[in-house]
Amino acid sequence: MKRPLVRFLIAGLALVGGSVTLAGPAAAETAVVAHEAATTSSAQSRIEAYWTTERMESAVPADLSLAVDAARVPAKQVRAAADPENPQPRHGKVFFTLGGANYVCSGTATNSSNGDVVTTAGHCLNEGPGAFATNFAFVPAYDNGSRPYGTWTAERLYTTSAWANSGDFNYDVGFAVMNENASGQSLTQVVGSYPIAFNLARGLNYTSYGYPAGAPFNGESLYSCSGTARQDTVGGSQDQGLTCDMTGGSSGGGWLTGGRINSVNSFKYTFDPSTMYGPYFGSTIQTVYNQAAVA
Repeated sequence: MKRPLVRFLIAGLALVGGSVTLAGPAAAETAVVAHEAATTSSAQSRIEAYWTTERMESAVPADLSLAVDAARVPAKQVRAAADPENPQPRHGKVFFTLGGANYVCSGTATNSSNGDVVTTAGHCLNEGPGAFATNFAFVPAYDNGSRPYGTWTAERLYTTSAWANSGDFNYDVGFAVMNENASGQSLTQVVGSYPIAFNLARGLNYTSYGYPAGAPFNGESLYSCSGTARQDTVGGSQDQGLTCDMTGGSSGGGWLTGGRINSVNSFKYTFDPSTMYGPYFGSTIQTVYNQAAVA
């Protein structure tokens, strides 16, 4: 059954009365699902005009919070506050429309052959399963309404078929290929980029970035969390968790290790708000990136 996006709000997705089962490695799919977005100059101009300051401010977080049996959550939780960051051009805020509503996520400019890739969460561009987003835009170094590098529109959107067809959180990753700006420049020519890495060891040290919008945050500035990733022992996913209190709006923000993107903010469990989970970047996700990187 297709889930309405309104349930993606970090405090609003409730699988009441039971636990959630996340698919394991056997559910991995290598197929890539792609979608054309703003492929004409008129479409690009329309999306740039669509995202007024008022619409950006009123867009709501598109983050996921999953309910599980409370007994499965470790009794001792460590809460770590996110650290405020100065705006950085390689990190930005993502805006999009799904089901007639406007949403916000986070994203990271990523090194690629075409110079146009933004890495984000799959649920920031596709309902999982369901429709692809419209009006997708990336604003690098967004800060309290400021857009120092402009608003970039997406030409194509990519995600794993495991997310687009099954909503499998192990593959909740998306790549947006952005259009060039009015000067003919690619995104990463203007803002720079981070390299991306796949099939690394688990349990590495990470710094995750994002624009949390749920209380006590307001979504207007960049934050980060740092720590050592640990395996998900709560819901049984193949994802890793990072101690972090970032809230809705931070989904899609990049996890960096050794200066490379190696995961994104994906979801939290309702009984464990101090842990952010992100998918393991293995070969399936690498396949999707490889197509996006040369599109």
